Amino acid sequence: MYDILEIIEKKCSGNELTKAEIEFAVMGYVNDEIPDYQMSSLLMAIKLKGMTDKEVIDLTDVMLHSGDVLELGFDSVDKHSTGGVGDKTTIVLAPLVGALGVKVAKMSGRGLGHTGGTIDKLESISGFETSMSLEDLKDQVSEIGVALVGQMGNLCPADKKIYALRDVSGTVGSIPLIASSIMSKKLASGASKIVIDLKVGNGALMTNIEDARELARLMVKIGNLFGRKTICVLTNMNEPLGFAVGNSLEVLESIETLKGNGPSDLNDLVINLGSLMLSLDKNMETLEAIEYVENALKNNSGYEKLLEVVKYQHGDIDKISVSNNTKEIVSPKSGYIKSINALKIGELARKLGAGRKTKDDVIDPGVGFVLHKKVSDKVEAGESLATVYYNDKIIPEADVLDCFEFSNMEVSKPTLIYEIIK
Repeated sequence: MYDILEIIEKKCSGNELTKAEIEFAVMGYVNDEIPDYQMSSLLMAIKLKGMTDKEVIDLTDVMLHSGDVLELGFDSVDKHSTGGVGDKTTIVLAPLVGALGVKVAKMSGRGLGHTGGTIDKLESISGFETSMSLEDLKDQVSEIGVALVGQMGNLCPADKKIYALRDVSGTVGSIPLIASSIMSKKLASGASKIVIDLKVGNGALMTNIEDARELARLMVKIGNLFGRKTICVLTNMNEPLGFAVGNSLEVLESIETLKGNGPSDLNDLVINLGSLMLSLDKNMETLEAIEYVENALKNNSGYEKLLEVVKYQHGDIDKISVSNNTKEIVSPKSGYIKSINALKIGELARKLGAGRKTKDDVIDPGVGFVLHKKVSDKVEAGESLATVYYNDKIIPEADVLDCFEFSNMEVSKPTLIYEIIK
């Protein structure tokens, strides 16, 4: 029999835990045999002392098998994002690669804090249903190739409970805990291959490239060890992705992107991630896959697939409402946009009602921002920087202007994709 205090002390001393010790602690917590305060102590010890690769793999395995593990019955490719501001990539990417024959059974989450959730965005489409049974999910993917749903079944209850504790115990930013959390859920959801969009920057969980590389290395190692070919793409989240931030606004921007009219950064990211998903699924060279994805954007086949998905999930693509109350935020000076703080924009969108501070907060789908300038763009004094869409809550104009940094000198266009780790 193990003792939780001895396990905590062992990790506090920087020693490696056995899989049996990890399982005792995790499942004891899940089964309410170990209290919050003791698990918090263990999580803090892990954050401070780290974990070996073996420990992280063992922790992932324990959380993976703490609940259901879905068997889809067909090969599929999953794309996961670690979260960012304006990140509507899934809404574009899933139907786009689905139109090219890639099966995508995408389970997404809701937003909390400054990052939006894909499920909240999809539910801004009138009538769109994000809940379904596993059998209905399988039927839909078999019939049209794509389903976009919320988390289903009793997947990784250990992660769900531990994550809630991490959120209030100062242990969210631990690479071993992040890696095991993400990968246990990805493995449990039944995907055959996994592409991870790991956001890096002030609007992301990972704020520096060194930590992002270590997290990517770990996740790729875990995925491959569990028999899922895994690729991690490190992408820039120092400014919002695209122009739109807010649920309905992001869906409308996703539709325009699928019609070939998207902002250049979102368009480029979708092409890069989509080509990786396609090359994994069809075993083709990346350059060939890029050509297929670009053609799918040009010929509207991705948009047609989105229409299929929305109709299948009882949504009405023509009923996506945004607020009628708008305010233009104009530039106080002429020059170039040096930076746009993604974290601050995300926080302001949340204050408008586009995001949650607690899990019980109600989302207002019609509020948010549409930016009119991106980093490196030239701007004249009095020219619009952004349009604010608001309802019940308003924010000071100065708070929005505080998100923008200006330069008298030309500014180079930021790098979108830092590197790809396989």
